[in-house]
Amino acid sequence: MKIFLNILSGLLILVGVGWFLQGINVLPGSIMSGQIQWAIYGGIAFIVGIGLLVFVNRRKDPSSKK
Repeated sequence: MKIFLNILSGLLILVGVGWFLQGINVLPGSIMSGQIQWAIYGGIAFIVGIGLLVFVNRRKDPSSKK
């Protein structure tokens, strides 16, 4: 489960960066280019991805008790 959540958080981060850059028109060529709503969605996806990555990797593994 931890591996899956790490992959999911990485994808959220990458998609968030892509949407943000398209929203601020750095990556032109799509219908999302220059649309500020996509920059907002991208920022939200990026923050959620970072939060999930931190949460997943800070949890204590119950099998590692001494």
